[in-house]
Amino acid sequence: MRPAERLRELRLRSGITTREVEEQSQHIAETERNPEFYISNAWLTKLENTDSVPSIYKLVSLSTIYHVRFSELLSIFGVDLGRIQERQLEITPQQTYLMPLEINDPERQISFPVRLNPEGDLNGTNLLSRMVEQWGDLPFSVIQHLHLQNNNYGFIGLQDFTLYPLLRPGSFVQIDPRTRKVQVSRGRTEFDRPIYFLELRNSYACGWCEVQGNELALLPHPLSPCTVRRFAFPGEAEIVGRVTGIAMRLLGDQGDTQLAFAKLQRRL
Repeated sequence: MRPAERLRELRLRSGITTREVEEQSQHIAETERNPEFYISNAWLTKLENTDSVPSIYKLVSLSTIYHVRFSELLSIFGVDLGRIQERQLEITPQQTYLMPLEINDPERQISFPVRLNPEGDLNGTNLLSRMVEQWGDLPFSVIQHLHLQNNNYGFIGLQDFTLYPLLRPGSFVQIDPRTRKVQVSRGRTEFDRPIYFLELRNSYACGWCEVQGNELALLPHPLSPCTVRRFAFPGEAEIVGRVTGIAMRLLGDQGDTQLAFAKLQRRL
């Protein structure tokens, strides 16, 4: 339906006439002390029969009078507030900034893990999709861009210190399944060096990789107590994808991490 037809349908569904819209908008304009909120009978008739686009003030009045969410009225004219966060992530700023946590449409739902598999082992690195027992719909648009069910996400086991302290145990990682070939370049710094998520015969792993002939070497961080692990490639190891994002706590639970780190050092 055209926007004009949709607006007329909303008014008729509310059981209100154009004259009543005029009277109620007049009250809103007086309350807000701004004549832009006022909607005349002639103006509304024109809006419902042409391709005119109302101002934000008049849309607020219509939203109030029709008892319709403001975001729904914007969507009639092709404006989706839920995509603002997606567009912000696509535009990389040159300066550090505080990303606003904005819920534009509280009723909009997305899929998100609401229950982990109780039989899952948190001590081992694993794919998030295999740790989730139940997905649910949550009305939280700020994480709408994640689309967790359509992408690969991994969990770094609580005893996996391969890239510690660069990548702490208990972290979540985002994996790009399109990049499944190990790059030769190591990068200028450790932050530039590609990190890969691997599927092994009976487990998963995450770290820096090098392919040497028919062998894949999983390289630990220089400060990690772990040693280099080697696998027949591709027989014993498969590259799930390259890690493109990390969700990691910098504060809290440091005592448990340091204790596990010390125990692993003693065991090695």
